[in-house]
Amino acid sequence: MKLRKYNRAVHRDLGYFFFGMCIIYGLSGIALTHRHNWNPNYIITEKEYKIEISKPVPEEPEEEVILVLKQMGLEDLYRTHLLRNGKYRIFIDNGSVDYDAETGVAFLEMTRRRPVFYEVNFLHYNTPRKLWTWFSTIFASSLIILAFTGLFIIKGRNGISGRGAWLTSAGVIIPLAFLFVYLNS
Repeated sequence: MKLRKYNRAVHRDLGYFFFGMCIIYGLSGIALTHRHNWNPNYIITEKEYKIEISKPVPEEPEEEVILVLKQMGLEDLYRTHLLRNGKYRIFIDNGSVDYDAETGVAFLEMTRRRPVFYEVNFLHYNTPRKLWTWFSTIFASSLIILAFTGLFIIKGRNGISGRGAWLTSAGVIIPLAFLFVYLNS
């Protein structure tokens, strides 16, 4: 009886302590699983502009770049630019503009952090330093403990010796089947 009580206490306390980590890793896991459908870290905005080409064209490329950005309402965001064969790559805060001086077409691409997902992915990628690595390793180890202690919370026909055995078996077989199919196709 003491072992069952200890098992429940460990399961309960780890569950409470790592509640936030479960949410962080759950959200980032969903986001990263679907990263082929969207960028989970950034919102990318694209827009095309037709720029009125001024006559005469300014002699200095930087002056032309500033005129282009003024027409787009982005002159305050200017950082630097590159010029190659009459085509500009203009770098601005959080984005860039590709501008063709011959056609007057400017293509803007802006990025901004996706709220919530950027932060949880930052932690999930284990980007921070050594202390976070240790904490996330302890969390991952605790997930293993939570999985095993969870098997023995309920006893009887709904526990691991009854219905729980079937559900546990299915929960192990399904990932193994996917792994077998993906590795052998």
